[in-house]
Amino acid sequence: MTSTSKSDTEAATAVQPAAAAESGSTELVTSELITDEGRTVVADVVVEKIASIAAREITGVHRMGSGAARALGAVRERIPGARAATGPGVSVEVGERQAAVDLALVMEYGAEVGDLSRAVRANVIGSIERMTSLEVTEVNINILDVFVPGDEEEPADPRVR
Repeated sequence: MTSTSKSDTEAATAVQPAAAAESGSTELVTSELITDEGRTVVADVVVEKIASIAAREITGVHRMGSGAARALGAVRERIPGARAATGPGVSVEVGERQAAVDLALVMEYGAEVGDLSRAVRANVIGSIERMTSLEVTEVNINILDVFVPGDEEEPADPRVR
């Protein structure tokens, strides 16, 4: 005979945010992060990392963030006590039950912006909701540039030698 605890039952019957949105359901979404047994807090950095990895998994995304953001991140890593950049091109707002994501990326030449945006958005939402149980309210995507193979980024020649 198998025993089922109250929290197991709650988790099994909780409506996942993505599933509720896909089915058009208007049911109240139950959070697995706040229960009678306690509260789980998901740090912004966790959601940032998940979003960054999920976006980069999509074919057509060349990189996240601009060159300036990556350069700033490299400088920040060298400053003692500074918070390390989790990934350029990603910022999030995380609440108790919801998260919002802003992405900035460089796409590969030949990718279609609409298809790329839909694929990135779906993968980011699915990954965050599956891993954290947070409902993702929005994913805003800013396409910064198009990467063209052969136009490799080379450091600019210094004006003064």
